[in-house]
Amino acid sequence: MELQSSLLMSAKVRFVDARLALVHIPLDQYQTYLQSLLRLIFPTSQPIGAVEEASHQSESGLSWVNRYPFLNVSITPIECSIICPKVFAEDLFAAPRQVAVSSADTRHGATVSSEDFVVMSVEGEGLEAGKRVLELTSPLALAGISIFFFTTYFSDYILVPAKSKVQVVRALEDRGFELEAGAEAYVNPAAHHHRNKSSTSSFSPVSPSTPPPATVGELQARTFALLKRREIVPRVDANLRLLNCAGRRDYPSNFSTNEMGLQNGLTKSLLYQPRFLSLTLTESDPASLLLEKGLVSNFDVDNVLLCNRDDLLVPVMLDLTPLPLEATGIVCGVADRLAGHTKGDVFASAIDMSYLSTARTGTVVVEERALDHAMEALHIGEHDVLEH
Repeated sequence: MELQSSLLMSAKVRFVDARLALVHIPLDQYQTYLQSLLRLIFPTSQPIGAVEEASHQSESGLSWVNRYPFLNVSITPIECSIICPKVFAEDLFAAPRQVAVSSADTRHGATVSSEDFVVMSVEGEGLEAGKRVLELTSPLALAGISIFFFTTYFSDYILVPAKSKVQVVRALEDRGFELEAGAEAYVNPAAHHHRNKSSTSSFSPVSPSTPPPATVGELQARTFALLKRREIVPRVDANLRLLNCAGRRDYPSNFSTNEMGLQNGLTKSLLYQPRFLSLTLTESDPASLLLEKGLVSNFDVDNVLLCNRDDLLVPVMLDLTPLPLEATGIVCGVADRLAGHTKGDVFASAIDMSYLSTARTGTVVVEERALDHAMEALHIGEHDVLEH
């Protein structure tokens, strides 16, 4: 879909052709699953089961960086989370699970989502990252659709349950988007379209027990009431700083060398369970990396990574384990508090932010200099912040 609005001019939003699964690995089982993780990112030439498809692609000359329609591997201080094509998730993480789970207590092994997910890619300019998160998620949040959101170096991605795809389309159509003839895209024919009906009128097959919020402001209030009720508070690691990086593709003649250097750096970083690393791979873009700054030394930065070492970022983590996977409105509610309305007129400007969803964690990423500002906007006092 092509978004034409005063905020997101020339944005392109498309469904990626893939059925995806969500994998959660407890941190204490990271080493058990490490080999499966490396095989997923760098398929071997001796495939087993579903991995054969990726290996055949490798033999045909397709780079490991662009082998998957969508792949995200994230290690945070709370969990290891993977989003990948479902066939690979089942093939690679079933066997190690038998090793990890040596008793009836299955909480210690990896869990693979039973339902399928689909992902939308968003490309475009015209908004700061935080405003973009809010603009993209609000129609779906008001429609009661559960989402996962990823801000990467190049694009944004929204993961939704495959069963909700029709609801997603209807929610977007309710905002004025129409299917463009002969294209797998949606366009908004009016740059300043005004809806004539409720954002929840056309998509929900079952009436919810609680009416959906009518406005983003109401959704924000519900979100923070829920977080408070479930005793979910932000966590900040006082010593953890991140850098947003991408794989270099400056010169075609150096692609092979650059990607070998990227592979070596990633392997070094993954071997010893990093505190924070998020890798996103797609069919069209170079690799996107959000990683703790100390890991950058594993890479030949000048030749392998696009990275500004002065732009330090801080992850503010929400452990969402107490909430059901289908919980809605979290991303939009947090984005509205930071990048939208914040605290009325108390702050002179909104807080720029990006967002990373993982299986059981929501991570807000802000600039180091904006951390105190962000915490104030979230109504978080020092006594509420868990520091390590």
